[in-house]
Amino acid sequence: MDERLLEQIDKSRLPQHVAVIMDGNGRWAKKNGQPRLFGHHNGVKSVREVTEACGSLGIQYLTLYAFSTENWNRPEMEVKGLMGLLVDTIKKELLTLLDNNIRLHAIGNLEGLPSATRTALVEAIQKTSSNDGMTLILALNYSARWDILNATNKLLETHPNTQIREEDFTAALSTSGVPDPELLIRTSGEKRISNFLLWECAYTELYFTNTLWPDFRKPDLYKAIIDFQNRERRFGKISEQIN
Repeated sequence: MDERLLEQIDKSRLPQHVAVIMDGNGRWAKKNGQPRLFGHHNGVKSVREVTEACGSLGIQYLTLYAFSTENWNRPEMEVKGLMGLLVDTIKKELLTLLDNNIRLHAIGNLEGLPSATRTALVEAIQKTSSNDGMTLILALNYSARWDILNATNKLLETHPNTQIREEDFTAALSTSGVPDPELLIRTSGEKRISNFLLWECAYTELYFTNTLWPDFRKPDLYKAIIDFQNRERRFGKISEQIN
């Protein structure tokens, strides 16, 4: 099945940047009669497979919504378990990142993360900084509204009494230097973007699937990319202008 789907993908029209809202870990665990954290542990397998698949295809940027600012409101045991899982996963996957020439980056309010999580993250970012293959971006303690407000406050300091241009604002965001995602995938059947990359997703193609994140594998990614390539992206123009 993988090969048949791969044959349908036009390698010359790949999205440069794919973003993913990894939703459904808790529901997957409940469906399997397990605690919610069990779903998050199994979701790591999907992260690994999707990252490797994007790297193999030649996609340049992959952004994963790993932990939002709103997620702090979840049960304390789940949050603590998630932070521990992040540390373990970053440490275990570091060698894979290095072997596959993948550069790790992170966006969000990283200062608000527990020290152990932040230390493991910063160390992995530093150790992969010279890699020049795909960039894997983790959105941690992230909220698009936080990012927009943070950018606004920075610009108020650096551009007093000056009209702010769109490119100034874009450069002040935590995604500065990263192209906007062309494709945003959300799993689990929910059809919203949940405070994720609001500025950057102005012209992003949205793809929703009922598949729960721990079940999301390479064929699911390929289907999303095929769907993306079958769409006409007009950016406010008409079909005749595009063609």
